[in-house]
Amino acid sequence: MGYGFTVRIRGARACFTRPEMHVERVSYDVMTPSAARGVMEAVYWKPAIVWRVDRIAVLNPIEFASIRRNELNSKLSYDGAEGARRLWRTGEGEISVNAAEDRAQRNTLYLVDVDYLVEYHFDLTSRAGDEDTVEKHYSIALRRLRKGQFFNHPYLGCREFPAEVTLVEEGEARPASCYEGAGERDLGFMLYDLDFEAGKAPQPRFFRAIMRDGVVDTAAARRGLLS
Repeated sequence: MGYGFTVRIRGARACFTRPEMHVERVSYDVMTPSAARGVMEAVYWKPAIVWRVDRIAVLNPIEFASIRRNELNSKLSYDGAEGARRLWRTGEGEISVNAAEDRAQRNTLYLVDVDYLVEYHFDLTSRAGDEDTVEKHYSIALRRLRKGQFFNHPYLGCREFPAEVTLVEEGEARPASCYEGAGERDLGFMLYDLDFEAGKAPQPRFFRAIMRDGVVDTAAARRGLLS
């Protein structure tokens, strides 16, 4: 019995932001492995398992659009001198942002009409107990996918871009990529995920994303990162 999943993820808009763009959001050409992992964690997450992304198939043509919107330059502080923690502890001070004075217009370059076929599997972590079997977590994740359940609504890079998530059942016909037969396309360096090594700040890890006939082999990228 297999313990992998194939999931179709669709949305009208998506923005998988390039970290080198510090001010304005500019999307990668394709969904990142970390964003794909986040979709499945929204459906089912437990400390006992970790989701692995094996393949990302791009079904629709890669097309961009842009919007300009008002955003704030600053964030409300929690730990600072005028932060929420001080107000909660002492009852003194205030927390507010004057939107009229702090507003800035920023551009977002995002993807439109995205459709992906993503293959996953999961591994048990060191936090798994005796009751945490592969069969148990597979059955729960399968049931939640079939029912369309999630802990928080899955999104495509930004929370304002919701994702539609459906399970592709075993034996069910899979839609073909529009890039099938197109050969290789170099997408450049892409964020793979953050490395949450114990005792250290999260470190970004990158890989060279090559799309072959519409498919990015993230399992091969993961092996290269671990070697």
